[in-house]
Amino acid sequence: MKSRTAGFTLLEMIVVLVIIGLIMGLVGPRLFGQADNARVQTAETQVKMLKGALQTMRLDISRFPSTEEGLELLNTRPADPALARRWRGPYLEESLPSDPWDRPYIYRGEPGETEAFVLFSYGADGQPGGEDLNADIGYLPAR
Repeated sequence: MKSRTAGFTLLEMIVVLVIIGLIMGLVGPRLFGQADNARVQTAETQVKMLKGALQTMRLDISRFPSTEEGLELLNTRPADPALARRWRGPYLEESLPSDPWDRPYIYRGEPGETEAFVLFSYGADGQPGGEDLNADIGYLPAR
């Protein structure tokens, strides 16, 4: 008597792979869409966190950073001795974050649409303007 070894046939394996492919075809796009939405929400949260740090620093030194000083002033003591005496930083617990697409946030020490400074990310496409996931996120320049 020959004993038959237990296992899967090639046909059974192909059927399983087709089923897995169909499931991934249905679920995959939804998962990737959620990941993109999570990046936008992360950028919005980081911009608000940076705004809070900027406002705290403004209370100490009586102004927001200039465009030249940039967001680095949140973690680096100013060179000006008069300003350095009032600076109580660092104002961020960690280093300056990049946006979720691994690009630096754009900061300008000029009035924007809604704030006394401009602070934003270009979004997923890295280009000015855009819609949906590609829209600019943050406190935008005055138009």
